[in-house]
Amino acid sequence: MILAASNGTNILFIVGYIAFFAVLMYFIAIRPQKKQQKKQQELLSSMEVGDSVLTTSGFYGVVIDITDDTVIVEFGSNKNCRIPMQKSAIVEVEKAEG
Repeated sequence: MILAASNGTNILFIVGYIAFFAVLMYFIAIRPQKKQQKKQQELLSSMEVGDSVLTTSGFYGVVIDITDDTVIVEFGSNKNCRIPMQKSAIVEVEKAEG
C-alpha cells in the first residue's frame, strides 16, 4: 500500500516539473519573441513614403513607393539607385521631418 502511494506522488512531481518548465519556456522564449514580432509589424505598418530606413544588409535609404509586401528604396545621393525589396528587410524606420 505504501508503495502505491509513493508511485502516485512521483507521477505528480513529474507532471508538476513538466508544467513548470513549459511555463518557464513560454515566458523566456515564446512571449518575448511574439512581442518583438508585434513591434516589427507595427514599425512596418507605420512606414510612409519619404521615411529613412535601415535594411537588414546595413544600407540606409529613403522609401520611394510602398505596396502590400514590397517597398522601393532609393539609396545614396545618386537618384538612379532605386531597389525594390521586401518589407521584412527593413529593420529601422526614421520618420521624415515635416
